[in-house]
Amino acid sequence: MDRKLEILAPAGSFESLKAAVMAGADAVYMGGSRFGARAYADNPQGDRLLEAIDYAHLHGVKLYLTVNTLLKEQELYEELYAYLLPCYEHGLDAVIIQDMGVMRAVREWFPDLPVHASTQMTLCGSGGVQLLKEAGVQRVVLARELSLAEIARIYQDTGMELECFVHGALCYCYSGQCLFSSILGGRSGNRGRCAQPCRLAYEAVADKKKMSEKGAQTLLSPRDICALDLLPEIAKAGVYSLKIEGRMKRPEYAAGVVRIYRKYVDGYLRNGGNGYRVSEEDRKELLLLFNRDGFSSGYYTQHNGRNMMALSEHKPMDREKRAYEELLLSLRREYIETEKKIPIKGCLYAEAGVPLKLEVMTAGENAGSYRQTVLGVCPQLPKNRPMEAGQLEKQLKKTGNTPFEWTELCVHVNGPLFVPVQELNRLRRDALALLQECMVQACFRRSALCAGVEEHKRLKEDFAVSADFDRQEGLKTGGCRTGLHISAETKEQLQEVLTRAEGLQKKQDIPLTSIYVDAEEMEEDLADIIDRIHREGLKAYVLLPAVFRMETAERYQKRKDFWAALPADGYVVRNLEEYEYIRYQGKEIILDHNVYTFNKSSRRYWQEKGVRLQTSPLELNGQELAKLSDEDSIQIIYGRYPMMVTAGCLHKTLDCCRHREELWHLKDRYHKRFPVKNFCRDCYNIIYNSQPVYLLDRLEELKKTGAGAYRIMFTTENRDEVKQVLAQWTEHEKAQTDFTRGHWKRGVK
Repeated sequence: MDRKLEILAPAGSFESLKAAVMAGADAVYMGGSRFGARAYADNPQGDRLLEAIDYAHLHGVKLYLTVNTLLKEQELYEELYAYLLPCYEHGLDAVIIQDMGVMRAVREWFPDLPVHASTQMTLCGSGGVQLLKEAGVQRVVLARELSLAEIARIYQDTGMELECFVHGALCYCYSGQCLFSSILGGRSGNRGRCAQPCRLAYEAVADKKKMSEKGAQTLLSPRDICALDLLPEIAKAGVYSLKIEGRMKRPEYAAGVVRIYRKYVDGYLRNGGNGYRVSEEDRKELLLLFNRDGFSSGYYTQHNGRNMMALSEHKPMDREKRAYEELLLSLRREYIETEKKIPIKGCLYAEAGVPLKLEVMTAGENAGSYRQTVLGVCPQLPKNRPMEAGQLEKQLKKTGNTPFEWTELCVHVNGPLFVPVQELNRLRRDALALLQECMVQACFRRSALCAGVEEHKRLKEDFAVSADFDRQEGLKTGGCRTGLHISAETKEQLQEVLTRAEGLQKKQDIPLTSIYVDAEEMEEDLADIIDRIHREGLKAYVLLPAVFRMETAERYQKRKDFWAALPADGYVVRNLEEYEYIRYQGKEIILDHNVYTFNKSSRRYWQEKGVRLQTSPLELNGQELAKLSDEDSIQIIYGRYPMMVTAGCLHKTLDCCRHREELWHLKDRYHKRFPVKNFCRDCYNIIYNSQPVYLLDRLEELKKTGAGAYRIMFTTENRDEVKQVLAQWTEHEKAQTDFTRGHWKRGVK
């Protein structure tokens, strides 16, 4: 095999980094003190992070830094540059990002620093990958939910460097689309603080009928993935980097998993797929290290199903506990307590009256080719017995706590001589210190290019001026004329909105101006529906699907003439793939709330891409939105937030799939009921919050954001509920039913 594969290991701590390197990882991904999606890992801070970069490079391993969270305005402009600069100068191999604003800033500040797009960006198709490729992203980490066929298509279409998860925990939700932890407990997965509500037990209910088995089950908890059997197929699909999940797990886990994957990757690279087979012994060892009710092979060969879920909790027997402890002890001894040494070779030249000369060079393949020469004192003529070459060699080979070990040392002695032992020790220390410094500094970069430095200064000054204005002038007063947008996911909801449209347009301060209609629910009648909306004097936008994968894209492509001819004013896009599909049609584009714009840099990126309006993200509070929003902002003021968009399906999990869309509920331990819609056409579920967010009675506060439009978002409501909400909006009443303010007051940390 000519094509190399990268084993990418998790490093949640410095000890895990060493374990992964010792076990044979090609690269590691690690978070620092800020901005990583695993805020609760034992991430190194400050100089310790720089030491980690140096350690990885010393052993020929790459280190990628996770900055894969959404950054608020102040964090991006006042903190990120200073955080990244020392890492950049120490030769950081890449930064992993989720935020388009972070991507834009890093590309401007550090043009030669590779950027990898995180799985948090929910990349599901060629369109999104191509968009990022054009933006200068070097590698993308694809959504875990993709099949081998989808991965192969993306590689064929884009030629992009691809990274995919092959082992470890699976999220139930498409990564980057989960608000469950955020809304329920204020701990945002998009900010690295997920509390994992998907691992809790729930009951599934349809109407009043219990659909799940007796007692609550972990219906949202997938088994861990183990794709060891599929490595040849994954490689053939075009994947370069094989990613192991586990930054929250112990160092022994990283070592044990990397060791086994190293064995099979090396075998595949030597022999191809011929005779490729995973031994039961290795499979059992991986299960012993960690599993949730066994393993699945993930989404590579199936879309979803009961066999992918960890529905029962296996309690280990005593013998399994003993085997686990023995395995951990063995891994600790071999990969953690043992220091990995770099092989070196060299020559000593010694002659009385001539300065000692020691040449050292690296001897291993991974370490690269480095050489250093140092001179020492002049050996003396011996007063008694002269020193022999063997004595000199023995003393020089004492490498102690250095990262080196000798594989070959030649000693050339010309004539009788004597050298004090302390001088030999100093010569060795100096030579090895210089070699280590040379190896580490070979990866160093000069300070960022002047253009990057100047751009950072400009952005920081702009932010300081903006912040000072906010302090002096207070929040925005909303001087622009604000309109109301309403989105409807069902024909029943739409009918009630249209019935009341005339009255809603007459509302003097905030008239109804636009209606969004759901593409999936209303596709066959869209032309007539749009015509009806236009006859009401309103703009009509088409709300595209929550997920736009290969089969969806192909379906839309087959009807491209229909979509091109549709008289809609524009489209509401929920992912990068949809933007890429729709961008050339000449219609207005509105970003939905889950195409995140957490900072002005991300907003500018989309403005430069021709996006007309951007729906404000759901995790910023009112004060934060006031500093970010403008006339092109849409603020959601009513609606059930989508807590999860998932390729998993409760109907499939519970063997109740009837290939028809129904409204179920999940009931948690507090008896809260979360509506669940199944979208059969593309086979995904959306889990909504148990309560709608309600800000209809907060008009004066809303005006201070300066948003150009407000949006009422109907999802699961029936016609009577739509009627009630619109009546409350007209009067700006406080709801009498159960509701939440969302993050309007609290936001997320």
